[in-house]
Amino acid sequence: MGSPEGSIKVVAYLGPPSSYTHQASLNNSSMELNRPRETDCLGLQAALEEFGEDTCLLDPQVSIQDIFTAIQSSAADYGVVPFENSTNGSVVYTLDLFADRQYEYTNVYVCGEAFLDVHHCLVGHESSSAEKLESPGDITPTTDHPSPSRPRVKPLTNLHSVTRIYSHPQAFGQCEAFLSSYLKGIERQEASSTAKAAEIVSTDSTKTFAAISSKLAAQMNDLDVLAEGIEDRDDNATRFFILRRDPAPGDYGANDVQQHKDEQRKWKTLVAFTINHKVPGALADALMVFKTHALNLTSINSRPSRIVQWHYIFFVEFEGKREVNGAGGVNSALEELQAATEGCRWYGSWIDKASR
Repeated sequence: MGSPEGSIKVVAYLGPPSSYTHQASLNNSSMELNRPRETDCLGLQAALEEFGEDTCLLDPQVSIQDIFTAIQSSAADYGVVPFENSTNGSVVYTLDLFADRQYEYTNVYVCGEAFLDVHHCLVGHESSSAEKLESPGDITPTTDHPSPSRPRVKPLTNLHSVTRIYSHPQAFGQCEAFLSSYLKGIERQEASSTAKAAEIVSTDSTKTFAAISSKLAAQMNDLDVLAEGIEDRDDNATRFFILRRDPAPGDYGANDVQQHKDEQRKWKTLVAFTINHKVPGALADALMVFKTHALNLTSINSRPSRIVQWHYIFFVEFEGKREVNGAGGVNSALEELQAATEGCRWYGSWIDKASR
């Protein structure tokens, strides 16, 4: 169960240790971490100011779904999940869990966010006879991509022995230029996280598998870095949501901060809704609610309802916060949104880290 008041807080994240979610959990803090399960973290600066506790226990999970389950069941106090990447867009696995079509995670809320710069490496086993690669890294133009992007970097060694690449689907999408240039046609296998991909490659007896992961994951799994900085954009970053169960009244951030200290900060809110797809203008009517109340939308996503073909659940993120006392534009907008849609759900309000 979750931690009693005043005890070490359990933070569930997508493991294994050295995953980007793990690094986001660590980098988001500045206090010493009590981590009996994290002794192989290679001295990452541990800090958890985001959670407002002196010490926390980071608990790696096998999947993003396991994090939602841990929060819903109170097995963890907080969860850290990837939500979107600046290069490759939304993490659909996370969106589908928020969609909660079977009503399994009705008590899971967003209470904060974290950003992490993501720089990928190709990691694996460097052949002792490998030579430096002199290929220019040209990509063959196609009808769909007449002017393909060139990779930002070259491999550090010849990749002729690589027969299979493991990684998370998001990482593949963030490194297309490099993969298309130097590893075109090589088999790709999905893994639950980039750190898990490195772990799989470390057990490869053929020494022909490679993974896209962080340099930290390579170090922890005793792998060679075959290429560094292979992401398509050097500003590649991922945004993570911090989850908790049933935020207490008045507590819309991960910290129990005094309300007056946050009045000048920007806040964001996430809601989801469904509409009657047979009514012309139903989606426009729902979105008009935000314009009427001068609420600036920052993102819109949709996922299939899985109830009726081509019907969707819409996710909207916007500036502003839901007030405890029921007053304010956001509260009024949520009331009107409920009337303008077939149903809507508030997932939480939190301080906008991007505006700091």
